Amino acid sequence: MRLPGNETVPAVIIFGDSIVETGNNNDLRTPAKCNFPPYGRDFQGGIPTGRFSNGKVPSDLIVKELGIKDLVPSYKDPNLKPNDLLTGVSFASGGSGYDPLTPKLLSVISLPDQLKQFKEYIGKLKANFGEDRTNFILTRSIILVVASSNDIANSYFASGIRKAQYDISSYTDFILGYASSFIKELYGLGARRVGVFGAPPLGCVPSQRTLFGGIGRVCSQQVNQASMMFNAKLSAELHSLKQHMPQARIVYFDVYNPLLHIIQNPATYGFQVVDKGCCGTGTLEVSISCNRLEPQTCTDESNYMFWDSYHPTERTYKILVGKVLNKYISSFF
Repeated sequence: MRLPGNETVPAVIIFGDSIVETGNNNDLRTPAKCNFPPYGRDFQGGIPTGRFSNGKVPSDLIVKELGIKDLVPSYKDPNLKPNDLLTGVSFASGGSGYDPLTPKLLSVISLPDQLKQFKEYIGKLKANFGEDRTNFILTRSIILVVASSNDIANSYFASGIRKAQYDISSYTDFILGYASSFIKELYGLGARRVGVFGAPPLGCVPSQRTLFGGIGRVCSQQVNQASMMFNAKLSAELHSLKQHMPQARIVYFDVYNPLLHIIQNPATYGFQVVDKGCCGTGTLEVSISCNRLEPQTCTDESNYMFWDSYHPTERTYKILVGKVLNKYISSFF
């Protein structure tokens, strides 16, 4: 991908949840991990790395598209070398979210703890490469934040915990407050190019269809409306933050509409199945319930939009990343 003018992006640094996790949960005592088959079936050498897909995830595809490197290592990768820090890492943790309750439900790494790791990362950069190089990386890198799905799907709808305390309008305000604070903290630490993903059409994800889509397993309008409501507020909040952070480029990434377009027009994209994942029955299996002992797991995931009941296949991610980068990349410059 050609960047405008003589612009460079030295690194991509990633925060958030399972959509962009590359293995940070592997050593945690949590059900939210996937460092076992059939995950990674189509990854290099067929090795499960802790990526919640059959192959690469958006973090990997974005760095490749920008010509930086092939894969984004997880920050907790035991083989991480100082030079890996120069081109970016993922702090993301599957099951995490903006709401402080969300990471507690699955015992994963919260966004405040991801921020602590980021501060540690900045310290390592300074120690290894000096202040100037560190500042160059912080100001020129693209920093991506991918969260909110677990807040809406798990903390609000599936567990019902937040539903008992808030209506959806006040809950989306509640998590928006945390999202806004997180962006401000990143800015305070030197980040200047920040891309924030909106929520996907969660009501159409296979597990949400199973839980809330009735006998026909249709898309849940109630869950989709929650995603749309959060997205409208997030987009407006990011626009407002830009006014107060003159040196920053803060970009809202709409993933709701491109994903919904695939779901509504599968044949256009060469998909046959959009309401079930490849793994197991495809209706509820995810993480530890999607494992090598599932006899029903599909043999050819290229026909499937979803890998498990919650996460897309690498092929879906490629389509999404292509659309999103082409639309938004110039907004960072």
